[in-house]
Amino acid sequence: MTTDAAPIDLVIRSGSVLIDGAFRPAALSVTNGRITAIDDIDSAVTALEDRTLPEGQVLIPGIVDTHVHVNEPGRTDWEGFASATKAALKGGVTTIIDMPLNSIPPTTTPEALELKRAAAGPQASVDVGFWGGAIPASLGHLRGVHDAGVFGFKAFLSPSGVDEFPHLSTEQLHEAMAEIAAFDGLLIVHAEDPTTLDSAPHPEGADYPAFVRSRPDSSEQSAIDHVIEAVRRTGGRAHILHLSSAAALPAIRAAKAEGLRLTVETCPHYLSFDEEHIPDGGTQYKCCPPIRDAANQEHLWAALVDGTIDLVASDHSPSTAELKFAGDGDFDLAWGGISGLELSFRAVWTGARARGIPLETVVGWMATSTADLVGLGDRGRIAVGAQADLVAFDPEAPFTVDATALAHKNPVSAFDGAALVGSVETVWQRGVAGGGLVGQLVARP
Repeated sequence: MTTDAAPIDLVIRSGSVLIDGAFRPAALSVTNGRITAIDDIDSAVTALEDRTLPEGQVLIPGIVDTHVHVNEPGRTDWEGFASATKAALKGGVTTIIDMPLNSIPPTTTPEALELKRAAAGPQASVDVGFWGGAIPASLGHLRGVHDAGVFGFKAFLSPSGVDEFPHLSTEQLHEAMAEIAAFDGLLIVHAEDPTTLDSAPHPEGADYPAFVRSRPDSSEQSAIDHVIEAVRRTGGRAHILHLSSAAALPAIRAAKAEGLRLTVETCPHYLSFDEEHIPDGGTQYKCCPPIRDAANQEHLWAALVDGTIDLVASDHSPSTAELKFAGDGDFDLAWGGISGLELSFRAVWTGARARGIPLETVVGWMATSTADLVGLGDRGRIAVGAQADLVAFDPEAPFTVDATALAHKNPVSAFDGAALVGSVETVWQRGVAGGGLVGQLVARP
């Protein structure tokens, strides 16, 4: 008897595999980079490689991080595709979606997108996709970038911090939303209101509470209200990036109850740190919008659990140490951004574990929901037909973060010295372990 069936490349057996939102024993068969069968753990399956995970390790899908600033081309002294994707792989992240800034040029044209692809393709250790940018000069021309394969368009409603990526006015926000809604695209928004920021107190040197007062809750509330109104008028889709303020949660809940197509993310640093424990001059914690107080943080956790906040993404936004500590601890002068790509999943798991939130819920926020945001239904889950991006994870292994040992380019991180839990033991990409494959470039399905 002959058969044309492809040989099974790999079987992974584990007493704890995350399938359909719950852990159970299983044996996964992988052929040509995809999961082809899910059987009982002791099934008689013959494969070229048969791997059984040791007790204490669980098998989860690779994390999908939809908010990463790689900065290449143009600012590769801040970060680049080689270093960023190595950091991702070490953290169990198998797909990243790169932001359209702070690279030069920003990804606001098809030509700039091709420059990104040319830079990423030879260097990427994980799969990489790209967001486009909506800036005043690109309005009216977004369809061409959409058709070139970006996953959506990022807009700032307040100054971005780099001159080549100016923010949209409220009127331009509505223009962008209408243009994107016409082809059912996705607008992702940095939601802080510049009028509110202009009227807030100015940051005062090394004083962290003064920095928080300079970017008040009301700036997020006002900007998110503008986004909600734009969605309501156009019927389009919008996603609120890096929500830091729990004060905006009632408006978000009301918009969702109304049936508006709005999704929301928060970030590991908002779930891990609080204002009360950030030292004056600690500009490694500076980000915009800012890390707020502990009570606010608990409201963010509760909103994740109840589904008001849909997902968690890293907002990995690195810079050189010189920029991050510019002004010798002056929050007005230092670059705003947290480097956390390699640690994001384990940081959120650490906080969730302390609150009795199960690992499967965290994976849902950081793999399944992120993949679904960008339409990559073949990853972020363990299922027949899914890409075999898998992580053997020890959820109880403690470790202390050493920023100098992290793989991203500049050894600066707000997580330096943090006591976290969880060890990424093995990562398979399309069924190949240990970083043995070059990452693929992915486009919107």
